[in-house]
Parts: sequence; C-alpha cells; structure tokens
Amino acid sequence: MIWIWAAAFVIAAGSWVLFLWRDGNLGFPVLPRFNSGSSSSKDSTGSATMEHKPDYHVYKLSTKEKWTVITAAAAMLFVIGFIFYKSVLISLFFTSIALMAPRYWSARKAEIRKKRLQLSFRQMLYSLSTSLSAGRSVENAFREASTDLKFVYPDEDTDILFELDAINRKVENGLPLEKALAEFSSRAGVADITVFYEVFSICKRTGGDLVEVVRKTANQIGEKLETEQEIAVMIAQKKFESRIMSILPFVIIGFLSFGSADYMKPLYTLQGHLIMTVALLLIAAAASLSVKIMDINV
Repeated sequence: MIWIWAAAFVIAAGSWVLFLWRDGNLGFPVLPRFNSGSSSSKDSTGSATMEHKPDYHVYKLSTKEKWTVITAAAAMLFVIGFIFYKSVLISLFFTSIALMAPRYWSARKAEIRKKRLQLSFRQMLYSLSTSLSAGRSVENAFREASTDLKFVYPDEDTDILFELDAINRKVENGLPLEKALAEFSSRAGVADITVFYEVFSICKRTGGDLVEVVRKTANQIGEKLETEQEIAVMIAQKKFESRIMSILPFVIIGFLSFGSADYMKPLYTLQGHLIMTVALLLIAAAASLSVKIMDINV
C-alpha cells in the first residue's frame, strides 16, 4: 500500500513539475512551441485561419489539453489531500479544485503568447525602419516587412506573419493603414504595440518623421526587452528555489506519514486535521507570495 501511494505521489509531483516547466515558472526556458488558440481564430491544430481574427487576450484550450490539465491537477490534489488528511473523501473533495486549473493554464498560455508577439513585433519594427530609411512608402514598408520576417520565422503560423498579411490585405482593399493597426492593437493587448500605433497615427496625421519614430520605438522596445531578460536571468535561480521550497513540504510530510506512521498519527486526528489545514493554507500563501514577488514587470 505504501508503495502504491508513493508511486502516485511521484507521478503527481512529476506532472506538476512538468506543467510548471512548460509554463516557465521553474526558472527554465519555456518549451519551444505550443498551439496558440482563441475562441474563433484557430483551427484544431492551433494554426491561425485567414477568415478569423485572433484574440490575444484569451487562449482556448483544446479538449485534450483541458482534460490533461484537469487530470494532472486532480492527481496532484488527491495525493496532497491524502498526505495531509489520510482520508479518501477529503482527497476527493480536493480534486474538485482541479476544475479551476484550465482557467489558470489558459491565462498563462495567453501571457506567453503575448510575450512572443511582443518579441516578433520588435523584429517587425527593425524591418520597417530599414525599409523607410531606404525611401519606401509606409505601405510598401509593411509589405517588405512581411517578406523579411518570413526568413526570420519560417513557420507560417507565426502570429506576426498572420497579422502583417492581414494588415497588407486590408490596405490593398482600401482600408487606411491607421485603422488596420488600430484593430491589431486592440486585439493584441500589448502595451508596446498600442504605443506604436498611437505614435504612428499622430505622426501620420501631422506629417512627422516616420523613419525616426519607428527607429526610436524599436530601440525603446529593444531596451525594455533586454532589461526584462536581464532581470529574468538574475532571478532564475531564486525562482527555481522558490518552486522547490513550495514542493518540499509535501515531500517531507509524505515520507514521514508513510515511513513513520506512528510518529505522524496524532496529526490525523480531528485536532491534527485542523493543524494540517492551517499548515496547508500557510504553504499556499507562501507559494502565492513568492510568485507575486518574482513577477517583475518593466
């Protein structure tokens, strides 16, 4: 029986560590690629379709992703409940919290997608700046940027390529470039894109120096991203340590409860359950506080 619960604990802990790693919360780099989705913009494989407009504020999980997240979270919560209370009923009650996991996972996926869009938008600005410096018109500069970025991002499903193609099609159909950028900015929800649109719109109306505006905007975004990356590198180890410290209490209690059952027996009485509940709440509060401390925005 002990080995069964030990195996279940290892599986649940491993699943949780894997999700934290994929989410970038362990301080390691985020896994290379995932299917970005939204309520109306992606097909079953996650690729953007040309008929729908992606909403970068949300990420719609596929059925497989949703059940994978729920199953992993339910397994982890069941093991935590059993370790702390040695009660199957209480453990099953804990698993009901897993129904909230897809909402959290979806929000995290959306944030990661926005970050990738921000990085690719920076590359787009560099291409625009080069084209404008060469004397091309703004509209032609956007067309050239679409061609240039296809060499940087060979994957045709990359969000910035989809957005550039959409902007160019709208301009070809007679829509002013400012309105096309406004629509993209509202869906992206990225501060840098919003600032660029506002500055670009004002500069276009007043006849300002677009080359200088684009160049300065690209440099400012680049400096901001470099600062964020430097901060991420500096706190990566502490971030990893905080995750280990959040998991360690469950490991210790698990080994003590199964390896020294008599020693832990007083904690599985009614009074002991109250102590365990307080301890569990303190661990959850500490983990939540560490996440907020490590979440540094520039």
